[in-house]
Amino acid sequence: MAGSAAEGTQFDTRQFDQKLNEVLEGQDEFFTSYDEVHESFDAMGLQENLLRGIYAYGFEKPSAIQQRGIVPFCKGLDVIQQAQSGTGKTATFCSGVLQQLDYTLVQCQALVLAPTRELAQQIEKVMRALGDYQGVKVHACVGGTSVREDQRILQAGVHVVVGTPGRVFDMLRRQSLRPDSIKMFVLDEADEMLSRGFKDQIYDIFQLLPPKIQVGVFSATMPPEALEITRKFMSKPVRILVKRDELTLEGIKQFYVNVEKEEWKLETLCDLYETLAITQSVIFVNTRRKVDWLTDKMRSRDHTVSATHGDMDQNTRDIIMREFRSGSSRVLITTDLLARGIDVQQVSLVINFDLPTQPENYLHRIGRSGRFGRKGVAINFVTSDDQRMLFDIQKFYNVVVEELPSNVADLL
Repeated sequence: MAGSAAEGTQFDTRQFDQKLNEVLEGQDEFFTSYDEVHESFDAMGLQENLLRGIYAYGFEKPSAIQQRGIVPFCKGLDVIQQAQSGTGKTATFCSGVLQQLDYTLVQCQALVLAPTRELAQQIEKVMRALGDYQGVKVHACVGGTSVREDQRILQAGVHVVVGTPGRVFDMLRRQSLRPDSIKMFVLDEADEMLSRGFKDQIYDIFQLLPPKIQVGVFSATMPPEALEITRKFMSKPVRILVKRDELTLEGIKQFYVNVEKEEWKLETLCDLYETLAITQSVIFVNTRRKVDWLTDKMRSRDHTVSATHGDMDQNTRDIIMREFRSGSSRVLITTDLLARGIDVQQVSLVINFDLPTQPENYLHRIGRSGRFGRKGVAINFVTSDDQRMLFDIQKFYNVVVEELPSNVADLL
């Protein structure tokens, strides 16, 4: 055999795979990789009503993980999907679950586990929104809420349970959550989950589920204990690996303004308005109601602003986004829901009127403005209650957010 360089490198990767497989109990081929890419949601063969839910949610084009991850899950394959936080993993497995449910059967058919209450509740929201037109019934089973209420809802019947391991195990043990119809099991943030010591509980839950079950593991990293879980519970999984998202915080100057009280934010924003209108800017708030409130307040002071949120129908949103993209409107007020859909070249200023509730969403809000090497500025309004969140964001992204200098206009 001629030892060409190409064959040499070929051999090394083979050796690596072989080692990995030996570690995985010497099974012949543990992972197979899955490389099919679907550039649009329309090309994925999804149910009409699920597509409606996806577009109504504000997704326009699938992210890298969605392009590769939704279809194999829909086909019923066991999947290991590895991608950083904030790349669209949640919508990937939610779509895969929603596509496969039997909506005539009001029994739990999918169980999704997450490491924290907040994440479980966030997944529940996404699942419910995407499955809105299919009439999906979802319930979040998390600690710190009424056990009796959980039992009541589960006994009335749901299609999907999203929850944290402790409470889910409790519900299974009390037989309030019946496992007989569960055919899909998803572990989100599996690396987080195992490092938090939920391992035994996850094993215990798994013992109670039907033997033939589809398993999806979603994780940013695959430490040995995550691999061990996949080995024990999965059959012929396909592995989908997506490199870090092209979203970046590089080149974006980030500042905060100390507003102390919520009531002072509006004045601060109005002071900044002249600066906002120099370029195109996006203002993020945390709720749809607040979008409406802030839009009214700004307009009543004769400031021109556009607004979008998830309660508007797709058509209205498209028109508003078109105006904004064309530059005929310069200031857009919106919620996180649409953070991912806004990729406007000219946005060079993002204002977080409210800090995001999840650190991951910070990247989605401001990460766009630094894309393609453009520079951008992000200004965070911080009340005394927000100090902790700002600290978490700085830690999460390893960035320093400084106090806003007075010459903000010169930075744009």
